[in-house]
Amino acid sequence: MKKRTLLLILCCTSIILQAQVVIDLSGNWKFQIDRDDVGIKEHWFRKQLTESIYLPGSMPEMLKGDKPNINTQWTASLYDSSYFFNPYMEKYRVEENFKVPFFLTPDRYYVGPAWYQKEVTVPADWKNERIILFLERPHIETTVWVNNRQAGVQNSLSVPHVYDITSLISAGKNKISIRVDNRIKDINVGIDAHSITDHTQGNWNGIVGKIILKTTPKIYFDDIQVYPDLSNKKAVVKMVLKSTSSTATPVHLKINAQSFNPDKVHTLTPISHDYIMKKGILNCEMVLEMGNNMLTWDEFNPALYKLTAELTNGKKKEVKQIQFGMREFAIKGKWFYVNGRQTQLRGTVECCTFPLTGYPPTDVKSWERIFRICRSSGLNHIRFHSYCPPEAAFIAADLVGIYLQPEGPAWPNHGVRLGNGAPIDKYLMDETIRLTREYGNYASYCMLASGNEPSGNWVAWVTDFVKYWEKTDPRRVYTGASVGNGWQWQPQNQFHVKAGARGLNWKNEQPESISDYREKIDTVMQPYISHENGQWCVFPNFDEIRKYTGVNKAKNYEMFRDILHDNHMGHKAHDFMMASGKLQALCYKHEIEKTLRTPDYAGFQLLGLNDFPGQGSAIIGLLDAFYGEKGYITPKETRRFCGPTVPLARIPKFTYKNDEIFHATIEVSHFGNAVLDSTKTTYTIRDEYGKIYYKEISNNRTIPVGNCIQLGEVNYPLASITSPAKLNLEVCIEGTHFANDWDFWVYPAVVETNQGNVYITDTFNEKALETLASGGNVLITAARKITYGQGIVQQFTPVFWNTSWFKMRPPHTTGIWVNNNHPLFKNFPTEYHSNLQWWELLNNAQVMLFSDFAYEFEPLVQSIDTWFLSRKIGTLFEAHVLNGKLMMTSMDITTDLDNRIVARQMRKAILDYMNSPHFRPVSHVKVQQIEDLFRKPTPVINMHTKQSPEELKPSYNVK
Repeated sequence: MKKRTLLLILCCTSIILQAQVVIDLSGNWKFQIDRDDVGIKEHWFRKQLTESIYLPGSMPEMLKGDKPNINTQWTASLYDSSYFFNPYMEKYRVEENFKVPFFLTPDRYYVGPAWYQKEVTVPADWKNERIILFLERPHIETTVWVNNRQAGVQNSLSVPHVYDITSLISAGKNKISIRVDNRIKDINVGIDAHSITDHTQGNWNGIVGKIILKTTPKIYFDDIQVYPDLSNKKAVVKMVLKSTSSTATPVHLKINAQSFNPDKVHTLTPISHDYIMKKGILNCEMVLEMGNNMLTWDEFNPALYKLTAELTNGKKKEVKQIQFGMREFAIKGKWFYVNGRQTQLRGTVECCTFPLTGYPPTDVKSWERIFRICRSSGLNHIRFHSYCPPEAAFIAADLVGIYLQPEGPAWPNHGVRLGNGAPIDKYLMDETIRLTREYGNYASYCMLASGNEPSGNWVAWVTDFVKYWEKTDPRRVYTGASVGNGWQWQPQNQFHVKAGARGLNWKNEQPESISDYREKIDTVMQPYISHENGQWCVFPNFDEIRKYTGVNKAKNYEMFRDILHDNHMGHKAHDFMMASGKLQALCYKHEIEKTLRTPDYAGFQLLGLNDFPGQGSAIIGLLDAFYGEKGYITPKETRRFCGPTVPLARIPKFTYKNDEIFHATIEVSHFGNAVLDSTKTTYTIRDEYGKIYYKEISNNRTIPVGNCIQLGEVNYPLASITSPAKLNLEVCIEGTHFANDWDFWVYPAVVETNQGNVYITDTFNEKALETLASGGNVLITAARKITYGQGIVQQFTPVFWNTSWFKMRPPHTTGIWVNNNHPLFKNFPTEYHSNLQWWELLNNAQVMLFSDFAYEFEPLVQSIDTWFLSRKIGTLFEAHVLNGKLMMTSMDITTDLDNRIVARQMRKAILDYMNSPHFRPVSHVKVQQIEDLFRKPTPVINMHTKQSPEELKPSYNVK
C-alpha cells in the first residue's frame, strides 16, 4: 500500500515537468538585504551579492533579517494595545526577552526588498528551445534579471511566477538575479489577509517550492483545461497551443487518458489531430469518450485520471500530463449535488497556519496528512481563508476526496476597500483567473470566493465577479465573498457563505437539542453554508510549546504560562486545559448537531478544527495548530457527531426529576454514498457504570440520503432512578459504525434537606461571625451579592475567539475545574469539568475573586479565567475561619428550588457534606478576606484602546 501511495504521489508531482528538460536551482544562492531600497538604482543585478542563503526557503528559516522588537512594524491589525502600556508586560517588551501575545513570534523578521542571485550553466543543446524560469511560491513580488537584463515583474500570491527568459539566456554560464519584495505597495490585499498576515503564516520574504529552469519546444502547450461532462460520459479537452516561430509548421496533437488510483484501471482510446501552426496561439478542442466504464470522483470514491497530451513538431515533442476527475459539482434548489447525489458540506477553515515554516507546504505528503485528519474527524470540505494553497494541496485533496474552496488572497476590509476603484479590484479578479487556470483541472477545486469580509462598494464588485465566473467556467460553483452576519446578502451568489445561523443560545435558555436554525435560513433560496461556526475557546496547552521548533515560537503561550504561574496556579495548567477542552468539545458537538438537524442546511465551515495562533491567540481548535490531539477528544469521537451519517436526538432538556418521563425523538442526518437499506436502530440508556436501564431495537427501514429523517422515539419513565444519576442515551445504526450519544441527569423528585447545625446566610453578618468564632459551621449563599469578582462575566459557554481581539467582551471564562473526588459531590454526580447539568448553576452566576487568598488555596469549583489574566476565581469553596468552618458559594442554590432541581440537589449535597464528619476544610481564610468579597471592588482591566474588529465592519443600509 505504501509503494502504491508513493507511486501516486510521484505521478502527481510530475504532472507539469514530465518529458521536459529541467535544471534544479535549489541550493545555495548569493543573497543581500536591500534595507534602503537602492538595489535597482544601484544595479545590484550587476554586482556580486555579499551573503549566501539556501533556496527554497524563507529569510526567517535561514535566520536572515532582524530579531523582532517593540518597534517592529507587523503586517497585522493589533487591537489590544494594553501590551504596550501594561506594567506587567514590560519584561516582554525588552529586547533580550521580547515576546508578543498577539500571535507567534518569528525568530527573524524583515519586510522589504531582498536580492537572490545564482550562476547557472545552461547546456548547449538548449539553444533552440524555449527556456522558462519557474518559481513555485515567492512572497510577494519578484523582479527577475538574467545576465543583467530585466525579464519582468510578477506579484501573484496564489500561483507560480513563471518567466520566459529565452531571449535573455544562452549556453554556458548565466547569472540570474531575483529581487523579492514583501512590502504592501499599490496592491493592498489587507494586512489581515491570510496570504500575508503575521497572524497566521507571517509576512515572509523568500521563494519556496520548486525553483527550476525548464525547456519546451518553441511550439508548446500554453494551457490545457479538461471539462468533465458526466451526463454525456465524455470529457472536453480545451487546449491553447502557442508558437514563437515565424514559420508555419505542421504539428500532430494526440491525447489519451487512463485512471491511476482506483484498483480498477480504465484506459481510454487515444485521439489525435493534425494542425498547421502559425506564430501566435491556436485554440484546439478534442473530446474524450469516457464510455460506460467511466469512473467518477467524489469524497467516497476519488477516482482520478491522468491525461497525457503530446504535441509533435517534426523531431520536437512536448508532453504534458494533467490530473483530472470526472466530477460534477452542481446546485439544485438549496442543496449541493456531487455527481447527482445530494451532499452536505462539513468543513473547516484553513487559515494558513504552519508554525514550523511560516508558509504553506508545497509537498503532497504534508497536505495529505492534514486532509486525512479532517476526514477522520468527519469533514469533507475545506475553505482556505483569504488565500489559495500551492498545487500540492489540490493534488492531495484529489487523492483523499475533499471539496475545496480556495479564495482570492484578500481580506479587503482592514485598511483597504473593494469596489472603489483601487488596484485591488483588478488584481483580485486577475488573481482568481490565474489560480483557476493553474488549478482548474483538479476535481477537488469545487468552489471559489473572491476573499473574506470586504468593505467598500463590494456588493457591486462581487456581483460582477460571480457573473463572470458563471459564464466562464461551469466546473465549480461561486460565491462573491465569505462574510459575517453584519454583511449584506449578495444577490448574484450561487451559494452563500454567511454567518447568522450558527452558535448556541445557552446564554438565555437552558440546553436542549430540539431547536434548529430553520427560521434564520428559510428565506434563503440558494445553498447556505454557515460562516466560521464554533470559535469556542479552550485554555492553552503549555505542553505544546515544545512543538514549536521552527521559525515561529509560541512565546504567546510562554507569556500565558507566566501569567498563570505568577498567579500561583502553574500546577493547574493541564487541569484547566482538559476541563475547558471538555466544555469546548461539548459546545462544538451541540452546535454541529444543530446544523445537522436543520432542514435545507447545506453546510458549515468550522473555525476551526485546529487552533488559530493569531488575532490575540485564538485557541479555538479541537486539535492544536499542528492538527495534533490535545487529549480531551479524538477525531474518532468527533466523527460520532460530525460525519456523513450521524444519528440525532431531539431532547427537550437534559435534567429531570425521577417522576418524569425521558422523551427523545430520534432522527438521522445521512449524506453517505448510498441509501442504507433494511437498517435497524438501537436505542440504549445506561448509567456511568454500564448498567443498562432501557434498550429498544427499531424495525427495519430504508434510510434515504438527506437529513431530518425520522427513525423513532424513546419514552422512558425515570421512576426506577432513585438516587442522583448521570445517564446516557446512545443511538446506534446496526451493522455500521454510526452511533451518537447524549448525557442527561436524573434527580429525586422529593428532596429532604437537613440544615442540621449549619447556620445559613446570604451575607457575612454578625451571626455568621459569631458562629465561626464559637466553632460552628456557616454556609454563605452569596448569589448576586459579590463585589470582588463583579465584572468577571461567567456564562456557561466559554470565551468566543479570545478576550484580547474582542476587548474583553464577555464571557471571560472557559468553563470550570471541579474537585469531583471531594466527598461533597457524593450526591451530586459530576465530572471534573462542566457538563450540561451545570448550566443551571453557572450560567450568568457571579464568580468570587481569590487574588488575596493564600497561594495554596483552591476552591472546590474553580472557574477558568481568560488566559490573558488567569485570575484565581470560583463559585464554591470551603475554609477554616476563626474557630469554625465555612462553606461559601456564589451560585444560586436558594431561589425557586421546586423548579431549579439542579440547584436544589447542590444545596442538599452541600448541607449533607457539612453535617458529615467529612467536612474538614484544608485552607484557612481570614475574616477580612471574606468581608472583601462583599465590599472590595474588582480591579479594572484597562485595554488602552477604543478600537475593535466590530468597528471595521462595513456600514450600509439594510434593505
